[in-house]
Amino acid sequence: MTPANLHIVALGAISIAATSMMWADGETSAQTPVTEPLATELVPVSSFDKILDRRTRSIALFTEAGKVLQHPRCVNCHPATERPTQTDRMRPHQPLVVRGTDGHGTPGMPCAACHHAANFDPGRVPGHPEWHLAPAMMAWQGRPLAQICAQIKDRDRNGGRDLAALIHHVSEDSLVGWAWAPGVGRTPAPGTQAQFGELMQAWAANGAFCP
Repeated sequence: MTPANLHIVALGAISIAATSMMWADGETSAQTPVTEPLATELVPVSSFDKILDRRTRSIALFTEAGKVLQHPRCVNCHPATERPTQTDRMRPHQPLVVRGTDGHGTPGMPCAACHHAANFDPGRVPGHPEWHLAPAMMAWQGRPLAQICAQIKDRDRNGGRDLAALIHHVSEDSLVGWAWAPGVGRTPAPGTQAQFGELMQAWAANGAFCP
């Protein structure tokens, strides 16, 4: 087989893989019922001012922020295994891909083969310039909110971030922000990234207590 033919075969394989993912990620609730409706709104920080006990207020703030942390838009990229999940129902990613050594997939199937710089809505393929999975130490899919809280505070498991850096990350990072503009076929994370950042900031300011 000539180099030109090999190139065509490789492009064809990538195209088939992308098509498989397009259909899987574009499924609607009409095809598969959702057992519990996903949250769409976040309660503003001011609503927690009436909670006088600081610890209780901090936990309440984090619980509200947990609507984002436990939403499919976040959990799919913080999977419990080396394989990401997709769709609002958090199904195993199709085609089969894995995290790889740096979160960007394997040499034979990198994330960038299908996920480009922006969402491709005609094919329902999400995109971002830095599309990748969170490191394995940041996996929290299936964990209760109390464990997620302890994990994201632990600098050995959050990329070495102190609370200030953590708040900046969730408030400003554009890949985190993708969760609120995920494209056709995917339910956005509740509220806005700004509201989420405000909840996390208030949680930290009130002692960063965990549920």
